[in-house]
Amino acid sequence: MFVMSNGTQDYSLFWKESLAAIRKEISEQEYLTWFNRLTYETSKPNEIVFSVPSKFIQDQIKQRYLKTISASLQNLAGSDIDISFIIKKTSEKSLPSSETAETAVSRPKQEHFNPLPAPSSTSANSTSKLKIITNNTNPSYSFDSFVVGDNSSFAFNACLAIAKNPGTTYNPCLIYGGVGLGKTHLLQSISNYLAQNNSEIEAHYVTAETFTNEFIESVGDRKTQQFKNKYRKADILLIDDIHFLQGKSSTQEELFHTFNDLYESNRQMVFTCDRPVSELKDLTARLKSRFERGLNVDLQPPDLETRIAILKKKCQQQNYPMKDDVLTYICESINTNVRDLESSLTKLIAYSNLLNKEISLDIVREQLKNAYSLNREQSVAIETIQRVVAEYFNLSYIELRGKKRTRAVSLPRQISMYISRKITDYSTTEIGYEFGGRDHTTVMHACQRIEGLLQSDPGMENIIQKLIRSIHSYKSH
Repeated sequence: MFVMSNGTQDYSLFWKESLAAIRKEISEQEYLTWFNRLTYETSKPNEIVFSVPSKFIQDQIKQRYLKTISASLQNLAGSDIDISFIIKKTSEKSLPSSETAETAVSRPKQEHFNPLPAPSSTSANSTSKLKIITNNTNPSYSFDSFVVGDNSSFAFNACLAIAKNPGTTYNPCLIYGGVGLGKTHLLQSISNYLAQNNSEIEAHYVTAETFTNEFIESVGDRKTQQFKNKYRKADILLIDDIHFLQGKSSTQEELFHTFNDLYESNRQMVFTCDRPVSELKDLTARLKSRFERGLNVDLQPPDLETRIAILKKKCQQQNYPMKDDVLTYICESINTNVRDLESSLTKLIAYSNLLNKEISLDIVREQLKNAYSLNREQSVAIETIQRVVAEYFNLSYIELRGKKRTRAVSLPRQISMYISRKITDYSTTEIGYEFGGRDHTTVMHACQRIEGLLQSDPGMENIIQKLIRSIHSYKSH
């Protein structure tokens, strides 16, 4: 340590010795990834100030190496030295005055953050880099374009928090819900937000199907190590539709190890699924436990007010005003998901533009009658179950969808939920929605209770089988 002419303390020599020692203890890749982004700025009494290019780099260095740096400096100085950081967003940093010509030559050139080392065949003087992160997202998917309702506010705010400060909270995060409720929109919004607001990092967005296909291809081409590097060195990994992984044991094994690698190094992961992970079949227990380790958020179907708000925003985006009564009619008739709403709106606008006609209620009824019919067909399976079970127990099927919790109603309702889960492809979230908007945990509890009764009461199995036969017979008429 030196005392400079202005009375300040200079710890630059201590830092150089510490840096040399740390470099011997970690891999060259770690050193290039993190310490190449850390620059000694100045010293104060018992304090060193470093600069970093972003808060993300600052957080990662603090989490990974702050204790190591502090211990090394304390050992050399013989006393505690506080460490502080400042953010310097400059593409090319000038060398600090404390660096000698020798250290300036040996210090790797600072480039935009790239967590993968260059291929061994590349010349040391080459300026090319191996890009491993792809941002193949839809630019229109942003947080600003997402209409937030009571059904989605939790998931929206969680994703926004992740985008603003990845890797520190809500890691991993799983968003689940039915088709067309906005899972992909939120997932890609994270990636697009980071692309616009943080030049140091990018999110790696991929569907589970693409992940699987790339893995299979890497095995066939004997490039598995390249595949592993691609995903295990990503800053943020976003995987859409993990239910696609069911039954794919080898891909699950690879994702399990990728998950562990990213999680241990505090790198952010976000996944989407069409149902709670506990309901996925042919998925290993240890991978399920990984998905459930962090924050799990469900997306419910939007209520009427939210559906209307969504369509109004879509009309504004397409510069096509539509009367409130027409929008309300569409939203009252289509209550499945946002994707169906958008599809209906696109069809109506196309009809209006091509025939130069203003959209009226009569036109809506005529043009979307097939869509309404399709919606009714999609919901008839659960409605049929409700009607058959209600008739068997001498109840109204409306009572099964209602709020009564007496035993006379609750047991038939639980049986209806169990059968719906057993003989349809609906998720517990979708089933709960058909039973008066109940939470998916209520459906899971109902299924567990009936499964318990099936084991303890032989007569329950006969009742269930009789009802299923009646349901199939009812549908055939």
